[in-house]
Amino acid sequence: MIEVTRLDGKVYYVNPHHIEYIECNPDSTLTMLSGKRLVVKESYELLLERIIEYRSRIGAFKNEE
Repeated sequence: MIEVTRLDGKVYYVNPHHIEYIECNPDSTLTMLSGKRLVVKESYELLLERIIEYRSRIGAFKNEE
């Protein structure tokens, strides 16, 4: 799970495997596989870093080599 902060300041944790895509318009908007959309304070770059860190931590990249 990665930490994200909604615009109202509430912190949430989302499973990055459930993110379909991320839009920057100008706030980062996560569109989940379920169709739900989350607008968050984090930049695209920070979200990408957190996703990579999470996948490294769980060993996801071992299957992708």
